[in-house]
Amino acid sequence: MSLLEQAKWRYATKKFDPSKKVDQKLVDQIVEAARMAPTSSGLQPFKVIVITNEKVKKEIVPIAWEQQQVADCSHLLVFAAWDNYTEERIDHIYGITTEAREQPADRYKDYTDRLKSIYLPRPDEENFAHAARQSYIAFAYAIAMAAELKVDTTPMEGFDNDALDKLLNLREKGLRSVTMLPLGYRDEANDWLVNMKKARHPQSEFIIEIK
Repeated sequence: MSLLEQAKWRYATKKFDPSKKVDQKLVDQIVEAARMAPTSSGLQPFKVIVITNEKVKKEIVPIAWEQQQVADCSHLLVFAAWDNYTEERIDHIYGITTEAREQPADRYKDYTDRLKSIYLPRPDEENFAHAARQSYIAFAYAIAMAAELKVDTTPMEGFDNDALDKLLNLREKGLRSVTMLPLGYRDEANDWLVNMKKARHPQSEFIIEIK
């Protein structure tokens, strides 16, 4: 299937079959797609938390406004962005970069110094907002990869971020939750949305051409 065909196949699953588990090899591919997503300056300022613990998933349901998909899904992915940019975080990823490319450790010093001069003086909240936007790119990659593998997903922003951060101890890790992505397989007999036609703005409204 093409990417467009996969996009038409997928939908925001409303009811998962809790008896059907996603093979770990497929989950690994979905997470790897997120890891390989592009980010601003290659900083990759976020983490993906993979939750299979049934007790923890159930504890998240009230945090997620009683969305039962969180409990019924096979794996729950939480995308959490850096709470701020720091000198250590910038140096760390560029240390990984130079090592992977077999380059001198100071190869990108002028560039990282410039990044630090831009990011470090900015307010924490501005930097978190920037990091969160980068995480959305990886979020989309994970959704697309899941569709290719015929794994159902429910993209979620609807949850209490502060409560989730507290439950998962994210602030202690220098992270703040941004989105969640339950993975699993649709319960076709009980999902009211499964056979609904996908609705989008028509191209005539969606596209603005400047020639």
